[in-house]
Amino acid sequence: MTMTPIDTAHAAMEAAPEDDAARLRFYERLADAELFLMLTEEPKGDNISPEVFEVQDSSFVLVFDLEERLSGFAGRAVPYVAMSGRALARMLAGQGIGLALNIEVAPSAILLPPQALEWLSQTLDHGPSEGEARPESLHAPRDLPEALLQALDTKLAATAGLARKAYLARVTYEGGTQGHLLGITGAVPGAEAALAKAINEALVFSGLEAGALDVAFLADSDPLTAQLAGVALRFDLPEPPKPERIERIAPGSDPDKPPLLR
Repeated sequence: MTMTPIDTAHAAMEAAPEDDAARLRFYERLADAELFLMLTEEPKGDNISPEVFEVQDSSFVLVFDLEERLSGFAGRAVPYVAMSGRALARMLAGQGIGLALNIEVAPSAILLPPQALEWLSQTLDHGPSEGEARPESLHAPRDLPEALLQALDTKLAATAGLARKAYLARVTYEGGTQGHLLGITGAVPGAEAALAKAINEALVFSGLEAGALDVAFLADSDPLTAQLAGVALRFDLPEPPKPERIERIAPGSDPDKPPLLR
């Protein structure tokens, strides 16, 4: 049986129910995953009609993290739409509808109540704040939780094509304030907000939302880039995937514009 990232994160969460970090990692995998939502009929433009069922006076839609899991559950050909978990959470937030994930077909089968989706949507919508400060000195990073480093590595790997490199260093600013700085080079113009949000999510889903991690977008020729390269932990972002011809935009393919319920 194929184990998906959601299966692995769910197993870790179930094995340590008191571990907030494990629970956050599960929700992070859910938000980042492509999910397949069962419908009652084919989409009509941006409007979709999910299959909804009732459990103990609560409503749930049916989603699966693999197409074969959806077909295995249905036992027949059914209409569906693929969308990211974050788009799905935003679509269902405020609707009083929960999420039935991988029911009867995977070890990660779980019913997520409407309150969980409300929390996930609000968490995803929480963005980074902007500020200005001048670095005085840079040093190798230290005392950073392994969970954060793993989360950064995962998030940056998912931003293929948006930048080339990221450098993580300990920083002292003018005035003596200390923290950690992530310098990003080769960012595609206009991608700065998406990259900053991805890094902010790495903090939040590591359980370190209150922690400080500053982000700076730098040119390769910037003197600060050379300083970072000398002391920082480097992340090499993957090359962008080869472009594919898209005949039409499917409902839910834009996380910032989820489809409409009917």
